[in-house]
Amino acid sequence: MRVVVTGATSFIGAVTVRQLLLKGHQVQAVVRPGSKRLKALKDHVPKEVCSQVQITELEMERIEEIQNRDSASADAWIHTCWEGAGSDNRTLRDVQQSNVESSLKAVRAAFGMGCRRFLFTGSQAEYGICSRLITEDMPCNPVSEYGKAKRVFAVEAEELCKSLALDYIHGRIFSVYGPGDHPWSLVQSCLKTWSRGGEMKLGECTQWWNFLYIEDAASALISLLERGEPGTYNVAGCDTRRLREFVEEMYRLCGSQGSYVYGTRPQNAEGQANLLPDITKIRTHTGWEPKTPFAEGIYETLHSLPEADSGQTHI
Repeated sequence: MRVVVTGATSFIGAVTVRQLLLKGHQVQAVVRPGSKRLKALKDHVPKEVCSQVQITELEMERIEEIQNRDSASADAWIHTCWEGAGSDNRTLRDVQQSNVESSLKAVRAAFGMGCRRFLFTGSQAEYGICSRLITEDMPCNPVSEYGKAKRVFAVEAEELCKSLALDYIHGRIFSVYGPGDHPWSLVQSCLKTWSRGGEMKLGECTQWWNFLYIEDAASALISLLERGEPGTYNVAGCDTRRLREFVEEMYRLCGSQGSYVYGTRPQNAEGQANLLPDITKIRTHTGWEPKTPFAEGIYETLHSLPEADSGQTHI
């Protein structure tokens, strides 16, 4: 297939591009003009498949112009582009609403390029605060503007895709970690702090949590694109524990350097959510399985940190 990937320099987007290429797909990677992360994206692409990727520099607000570019045809579209994913911006309605508008333009552009499928990376934030097993048919009660906007787009995009005869696939991503993650994420913050022997200030960390390694997340999206029926799918791991257990495992993997204190950090925009995902649907429909144990993923993440951050020499 020829696949357009918007948000191609993002944490999830870059790994998805690489995996698509290694599976024999052609990729049109859409990036912001002058993106500082373009080099990192190119570094992600193995030399043996670099001829199969086309870089298109285009702002999301003008994404419909992609139809006027050379080679303006494709079979499928993966949309990972979304501004304001950080905790502060999740509360800003204008920022999140702008994402909805530009993302709907992406759906129209996909139709204009002849795509048959449109896959969007949604979020567990669409569910809101939950305290039981989370299945795709649960009612959505998002708390943050981020979660509300992702839910609004899901509803509007599904209807738009129906009217355009496009398959719409909605992957609700839970908590993904790994090399290249946002520097403010819990995993990145913990690993960098403890590798330097520092103190990590944390929330209570008593909620249920679920982590998924980035390589597994990308393979889940590609499995959905290739084999998933239209609909919504939870994209998460199979290891669910109290968040403190994950924190303390990371601490041990950092050699028990530094220290940590619970209960000193305020809650994020979604409040204290419990991540208890049921991934039966994606397993059944696609045969996908998460393969990376948490300790292995943390090892890979730790050894991807720059030496200035990790305070150690990597082997």
